[in-house]
Amino acid sequence: MHVARFAVSDSRDARVGVLSDDIVTELDGVGAVSELLHLPVGELRERLRGASGPQRRRADVTLVPPIDSSTEVWACGVTYKTSQGARMEESERAASIYELVYDADRPEIFFKSAAWRVAGDGEPVAIRSDSEVNVPEPELAVVVNAHGEVVGFTCCNDVSSRTIEGENPLYLPQAKAYLGGCAVGPAIRPVWEVPDPYNLSIEMTIERDGVAAWQGAAGTWQLHRRIDDLVGYLLRADVFPDGAVLSTGTCLVPPAPFTLQPHDVVRIRIEGVGTLTNSVVEGVAGMAWLVDARSDVRRRARRAGSA
Repeated sequence: MHVARFAVSDSRDARVGVLSDDIVTELDGVGAVSELLHLPVGELRERLRGASGPQRRRADVTLVPPIDSSTEVWACGVTYKTSQGARMEESERAASIYELVYDADRPEIFFKSAAWRVAGDGEPVAIRSDSEVNVPEPELAVVVNAHGEVVGFTCCNDVSSRTIEGENPLYLPQAKAYLGGCAVGPAIRPVWEVPDPYNLSIEMTIERDGVAAWQGAAGTWQLHRRIDDLVGYLLRADVFPDGAVLSTGTCLVPPAPFTLQPHDVVRIRIEGVGTLTNSVVEGVAGMAWLVDARSDVRRRARRAGSA
């Protein structure tokens, strides 16, 4: 079972439903995923079990990012040894900072994206034109409700501009938070259906001209932090009335000088959670359609179909 947000051809608005065995059952009376995130986890479980609205085949709808309203995406850094090494590699003048972050009590947490800027499965992500080295970062993301409970998991592509962050760690917001720099999806796997989030394989393949230009595999058993600890720090001085998505950091980073190129295809698979696939564009122009998609989800459906 997954919680899915989807588009249909005859509506400007996204629908919300339960995806199971290639059938999407719409949740009557639910207009946004954020409404589900108002519920305590026990009530959410019963609400999903009781889905009884119109049913559609998965092939007849377009899944769009399972995040809406004022739900935000936040992310964690340097939570895996691989990530620590990559950050130190790219930041010769400030490498020691990442050693301190990896072992510190307080984790690195930063804002990643507003809901409307998030790309979904089949939609493109962007690389910055003012960065020479740009990479995808596959991450397990936790979905947190308004009560601070973890209610599910999804896949996140935390696209990163290594050149910019490497020049100065204070440039991290520019390296991480920009139009097209985040993808989430394809849907949300409820927390009660993931027995052990610390034992999930994560795979990433980057295809270029139809062949694998880079691929790797690792797993959440390498996560240096506890998920509840990361969520706890996110909530220490903030509230999320429409819930939040917290990406937990990456265990796979293509080594320099590898960089994404336009038309590459990034495929991220997290065991038991889903597979997120995104093509790559460069610059703002390739993602400007997101502005109009705020008021008409069908623009996402057309974009996903052509990606």
